[in-house]
Amino acid sequence: MKLAEALINRADAQKRIQQIQNRLGRTIVVQEGENPPEDPAALQQELDRAIADMTRLVKQINRTNAATAFDKGRTITDALADRDALGIRHKALTDITARATAIADQFRYSRAEIKQVATVDVAALQRQVDDLARQYRELDTAIQQMNWTVDLIEDV
Repeated sequence: MKLAEALINRADAQKRIQQIQNRLGRTIVVQEGENPPEDPAALQQELDRAIADMTRLVKQINRTNAATAFDKGRTITDALADRDALGIRHKALTDITARATAIADQFRYSRAEIKQVATVDVAALQRQVDDLARQYRELDTAIQQMNWTVDLIEDV
C-alpha cells in the first residue's frame, strides 16, 4: 500500500469513528420502556475496532514518514513540520497585514483628531505573504507527490 492510500484510509477511519460516536450517542438514553435504535454494546465494540484500525494506520504512517528521506537532510516528517511552520507564518503575516490595512482604511475617512497609522510596510508584508503561500504550495505538492511513490511500512 502506498503512503497516500494509508492517509486516505486514516481520514476514512476518523470519519467512521465520528459516525459511530454519533450513532452511539443516539442509543445511550431512551424513553423508559423503549428500546434503543441500535445495540450500544455492539456499537462500542465497533468503535473499539475502528479506533484500533486507525491507531495501526497512524503508527504505520508515522514510521514511514520518519524513515523516508524527503530530500537531502530531511525526512518526510521534517518536511511536514516545515510545511506546518510555513502555514503558521503565512497566517500570522496575513493577520498582521489585514489589521494594518484595516487601520489605514478606517482612519483615512475618519474625522478623528488622533490619527492612527500602521507601523509596518503593508506592501512588503504582502510580498512576504505571497512568497510564503508559494513556498507552502510547492512543498505541499512535493509531499503529495512523494506520498504516491512511497510504500507504507506495514509492520507494527
